[in-house]
Amino acid sequence: MKRSLMLVIGLALVAIIVGVSGCSRAYSPEGGSTGAGIILSQQNTGIWVTGEGKVTVVPDVAILNLGVEAQAATVAEAQRQAAEAMDAVMKELDKQGVAKKDIKTQQYSIYPVKRWEKEQEILIGYRVTNMLTAKIRKVDNTGIIIDAVVRAGEDYIRINGISFIVDDPASYYGEARKKAMADAAAKAEQLADLGGVKLGKPIYINESGGYIPIIREYQMKAEAGPVPAPTPPISPGETEIRLTVQVVYSIK
Repeated sequence: MKRSLMLVIGLALVAIIVGVSGCSRAYSPEGGSTGAGIILSQQNTGIWVTGEGKVTVVPDVAILNLGVEAQAATVAEAQRQAAEAMDAVMKELDKQGVAKKDIKTQQYSIYPVKRWEKEQEILIGYRVTNMLTAKIRKVDNTGIIIDAVVRAGEDYIRINGISFIVDDPASYYGEARKKAMADAAAKAEQLADLGGVKLGKPIYINESGGYIPIIREYQMKAEAGPVPAPTPPISPGETEIRLTVQVVYSIK
């Protein structure tokens, strides 16, 4: 009886050992064992690369940041001066062909102006600032428009800067996308050659957002005084529209 019991216990121990040994083997998605007990995920297989596509373009829109600033002893007087100056500027923008839909108010502020005298603050007046952006679709006319608004706004005019953008970048994304995919394919081919494997088809493609830098030409501030000399011709230069893709290729 004791010998039978010992035999049963021995067989049970053998079964447990064999079971544990069998569980220690893991297989990759392709059916091969990893040898370390870790099941590989398909996300970690293949060749991963990032491709970038660039297209050089000339910005076709200028964004002019301008406005008026007036200071007077009372709020009402400062507002009146600023309103008259801005009205003159708006009429000039319209005359130069800048559409109302392309003009947007960015800031309107009223705040007191004080100075220190004999260790105390003294109110000397109020300053009204009204700033806007004007989208100039005929970039070649930017310099002419700057001269025109400076004359219209006289001593109240303020010009804080100019930037250039591409109005419709979507039309360039197709070419940038082709270049990005070609760049990714070239990188994957090189990696496959270096790794001694054959490159398969893409099994995953992800496009990252395009990047379109804004070119800022310069900044200027027209102060009270004589009307400045005509602004020299302004060139928008060139910019790059960039797009990236992440591609995973299978390995044959």
